[in-house]
Amino acid sequence: MAKYQEVIDWIQCQVSSGAIVPGQKIPSENELCSQFNISRQTARHAIGILVQEGILTAERGSGTYVTDERARGGERNRIAVVTTYVDSYIFPKTIQGIESKLRELGYSMQVFFTNNSSVREKEVLQDIIDKDEVGGIILEPTRSALPSPNTEFFKKITSMRIPILFINSYYSEMTGIYNPPVENGERPDYRVIPHVSMNDRNSAFKAVQSLLDKGHKKIGCVLKLDDRQGIDRYNGYQEAISAGGLTAEDSWTIWLDTEDLSHPEFVKDKIRNRLSECTAVFCYNDQVSVMVMQILEEGGMSVPNDISIVSMDDSDLARFARPPIDSIPHPKEKLGERAAENLVRLIHHPGFHATYEFEEDIAVRGSVKAI
Repeated sequence: MAKYQEVIDWIQCQVSSGAIVPGQKIPSENELCSQFNISRQTARHAIGILVQEGILTAERGSGTYVTDERARGGERNRIAVVTTYVDSYIFPKTIQGIESKLRELGYSMQVFFTNNSSVREKEVLQDIIDKDEVGGIILEPTRSALPSPNTEFFKKITSMRIPILFINSYYSEMTGIYNPPVENGERPDYRVIPHVSMNDRNSAFKAVQSLLDKGHKKIGCVLKLDDRQGIDRYNGYQEAISAGGLTAEDSWTIWLDTEDLSHPEFVKDKIRNRLSECTAVFCYNDQVSVMVMQILEEGGMSVPNDISIVSMDDSDLARFARPPIDSIPHPKEKLGERAAENLVRLIHHPGFHATYEFEEDIAVRGSVKAI
């Protein structure tokens, strides 16, 4: 990692954790040079980037301060938060993180739920457009692996100069969406709509690598087909298998959609038959892993004696399963806080690079057997 990036990451961490608060002066260039063993030019470059992104404010003759991002008089202070489900094991903590950070910054939130339906998402977006009352939108995409039928609504919202930030996933086709030109005629800012999420590819790689480290070579996966996370996690799965010098049979990959999770009886035979040769399986999330474990155990395969399982999210489902499931943690509340913080910065500084991806290490609990 470049030295200037280390300084940037450290300052951002200090701001996010509250160690340096809005309005507080950051260490001087000389202090940063001593702390990181860098030149003043490198320190100045790092500070300049953060000033350009609006995170820091430089005052001539005084120093550099953390920008106060709290809501300002006269601006809209309500944020629309649009998520797929309210009762999922992830979302209550994520929403709690969003609300906590928004309240700290002087904003309120209005929550909408789409139930992972593009039709409901369309209704929510139309309502936001018609009322034109919110200052920004934090939105979890609906069935994000599929082409969105609501692209024109996102274009309309960006043309209204309402910033949007995706959480947990993103629509890949939104790369053509851009912020409109500002009033003084400057060129449009052709940025993708940013997102705050896990790094799903790298997280999946770590999960599968934990199986390879235990000697497993026949590793299957059970993933969601209609969410972008499923595609990215599949890529991580394949990269780990390839890095291990192995090849995964196509039949060892099982794709499920949202409806399948509500009707596991329709997929139990496919899961049992196609994983029968595998010694381990990587699952899309804890909900899927618990379902797969139950289906396999009903078919006479026990975890971890006959087959090992790793998962994603590290929720109560993984912790209270029998046996408890090895799982990559989802940042939940931290993700919500970062999403709120980055959206508010985007409101005040349209050029801010608001995309952020969390990386976590696997929580080992006993669902993997060494062979």
